[in-house]
Amino acid sequence: MKVPSRRILGLISALAIVATACSASVTKVEVVSWWTTGDEATGFNAVIEQFSKGNPSIQVTNSAIADGAGAVAQAALQNRVLNGVPPDTFQTVMGHELLDTYVMPGYMDNLDDLYSANGWTTQFPQGVLDIVSAKDSSGKVHYYSVPVSIHRANLLWFNKSVFSANNLTPPATWDQFVTVADALKAKGITALAVGDRGIWANGQILETILIGTLGAGRYAGLWTGSTDWSGPDVKAALTTYQKVLTYVNADHSSLSWDQAVDYLIPTGGSAQPRAAMTIMSDSAAGEFDGKTFADYGWAAVPGTDKIYDAYADSFGLPAKAPHKDAARSFLTFLGSASAQDLFNPYEGSIPANTDAGNPAEGVRQYSAYQKWAMSEWRIDAIVPSLEHAVAAAPSWKGAFETAVAAFVAKPDVGALQAALVQACKDAAVCG
Repeated sequence: MKVPSRRILGLISALAIVATACSASVTKVEVVSWWTTGDEATGFNAVIEQFSKGNPSIQVTNSAIADGAGAVAQAALQNRVLNGVPPDTFQTVMGHELLDTYVMPGYMDNLDDLYSANGWTTQFPQGVLDIVSAKDSSGKVHYYSVPVSIHRANLLWFNKSVFSANNLTPPATWDQFVTVADALKAKGITALAVGDRGIWANGQILETILIGTLGAGRYAGLWTGSTDWSGPDVKAALTTYQKVLTYVNADHSSLSWDQAVDYLIPTGGSAQPRAAMTIMSDSAAGEFDGKTFADYGWAAVPGTDKIYDAYADSFGLPAKAPHKDAARSFLTFLGSASAQDLFNPYEGSIPANTDAGNPAEGVRQYSAYQKWAMSEWRIDAIVPSLEHAVAAAPSWKGAFETAVAAFVAKPDVGALQAALVQACKDAAVCG
């Protein structure tokens, strides 16, 4: 057997050293999101791929956790972060979910340097800045996450063909909704599809009715203590809610939110869908578009025109993140207009960065809905969504949902209002 020469062995050794050095120069960044399926996963993967092209020394891995609305992912993330083994960055909803769960207990680093270096204090609207920030003991404001997408919760989606065939227009008030729903019922058509296997979807309906009844300012006051939960306007909203629930599909408790959205799509060769309307965030647009269904229209939920019930997905930096410098590079890209124009056309949301809105040629463009939403975002009053973890602490949100679940099972306006009053007191916001 021929023995390799010393020269060849030396070359092999040198190549091994180079390979090891190259391998060592690549920093792996773990990201955790709940974007696991459909267009949202496609969009986020496109962002990661684009970042990787410009940053070959950083390898981003999306350790996505599936479960639809994110509840399972949020529980898993809390377990990791609170036990000191966080990913490098992770998806969280701006507002109380971020601030109460992670920032106040000291689990997150601030991102003040990124905000300053990238001009984000002028590129993100003040309403967004307010809910990604917190003050320290001296009163100085610090920023804790990078918003990637803005969602709207108060949307009424409808099947255009059904409305056209029955000479109906989208209801702008709840009285008009009842008129439309009665007309549909007379034709044997379910008016409103609901999927509350996750009770938050039904709570979202109540949230939007409260907004429409109270208006932007007084609705926001529910979460600060300036609006009385025991007042007559809240009772009026709860009475409207009770009426609306008489028009929903009988199998609502067995459906997820996306299955209810699908009730607007005709199936099995039938031109008639299983329902004419649904109330859902703009995630519904992604569901429709992902299934190549174009016969849908949208409007603000009755009573909420020119009010934007907002929530946003964002990413922060854990204090114990293992690869902080590389994570900061990825967060910088996530906050850019180019990254947000790459992701949001897939997600159905709109960009948080106001410099965005013009995707490059050759990539997916914004839909008609998204263009409408971006124009609304610039002029609407912005209020925080409860059901999407912006308006109130997680424990208060949980108490709200418990009260809603009890009401759906046994409608009693007085009992529901009493439970909501008590929830505010338990949150130490109401006296």
